[in-house]
Amino acid sequence: MKAYKRVFLIVLDSFGIGAEPDAAEFGDGDVNTLRTIAASPAYATPNLARLGLFNIDGVGCGTPAAAPVGAFARLRELSRGKDTTTGHWEIAGIVSERPMPTYPDGFPPEVIARLEQAFGRKILCNKPYSGTQVIHDYGREQKETGGLIVYTSADSVLQIAAHEDDVPVEQLYEYCRMARRIMQGEHGVGRIIARPYVGTWPDYTRTPRRHDFSLDPTGDTVLDALARKGLATIGVGKISDIFAGRSVSRTLGINKDNRDGMEKTLALQDEDFTGLAFVNLVDFDMAYGHRRDIEGYARAATEFDAQLGTFLGRMREDDVLMITADHGCDPGAPGTDHTREYVPLLVYGSGIRRGANLGTYPTFAMIGATISDIFGADLKTKGESLLPRLAAEEA
Repeated sequence: MKAYKRVFLIVLDSFGIGAEPDAAEFGDGDVNTLRTIAASPAYATPNLARLGLFNIDGVGCGTPAAAPVGAFARLRELSRGKDTTTGHWEIAGIVSERPMPTYPDGFPPEVIARLEQAFGRKILCNKPYSGTQVIHDYGREQKETGGLIVYTSADSVLQIAAHEDDVPVEQLYEYCRMARRIMQGEHGVGRIIARPYVGTWPDYTRTPRRHDFSLDPTGDTVLDALARKGLATIGVGKISDIFAGRSVSRTLGINKDNRDGMEKTLALQDEDFTGLAFVNLVDFDMAYGHRRDIEGYARAATEFDAQLGTFLGRMREDDVLMITADHGCDPGAPGTDHTREYVPLLVYGSGIRRGANLGTYPTFAMIGATISDIFGADLKTKGESLLPRLAAEEA
């Protein structure tokens, strides 16, 4: 079996490919992020198509490639969630059988009291809210009172927004660290998120200085397994935040946007390392999915595909590329929340079977198990390695 030196795992945040059988339990109907954006005139992804995106079982849209150059599969989420943390943790090998706490009615009074005592500031809002709408509706009050906007969503998150002129970003991060220490156990939300913004009402805008403060992963991850072997584990985008920095040997930081994330990934192709480059491209979700911007999402997919073409042309003989997602966020669905969807898995590289339809699997953890197998690591997970099915027969 061919030996590989580098794996590039790119997560297209929220790039779902159709409702899972239990979608109704999560408040979702016939959702399909890919089907929604592929119907837009702005959508054109020839490179994803030739890797086999539209050949995947059940995608329900697009034209299958006559001779796809990649291997492809459909993955179902085994964990009880549809959020960033749960999805990425499962990709890395952790199946979360109990959902993280959510707060559809806002955080309870005793939690708010503890936070206000810790911050020494009044808390505003305390409701599920759109991140762009909340600063529009509460931004002026935040500036007038010196309070902090605290809000949540359908996900297991506590988000803190403040104007950078009133609360310097490093101070906002410190408030988030305080909240992270408080939000443990029963109230252990997946992420505390700093949401700085700038501007004047009504034209407030969020800045790229968002920062996530995650729970420590609750089990062994492929990052841990590779770290035990002394291999590189490089995070691009919010990967280090999602895993609370654990077993990330190097982080290239939060991306300004998807293009910046891919430029960092293209630059990594010029480096000599042995291990994993784990990439998150969040704009699909944050800038377009939650905002239900179909055309914007479609354009973002088209722009990514152009950079993907450059990436494919620069791959080395001992590289493997994997492309997947962590959940859905169908911009054509009602509301503003994530959607419970299958995700794609596209695999490409020298020695990877071309046109191999691997079918449908019950957990995202197949990815972590496969990467662990590629490097001979010892990850223990409910996922099974796909490497035996991916390896092309040697002549």
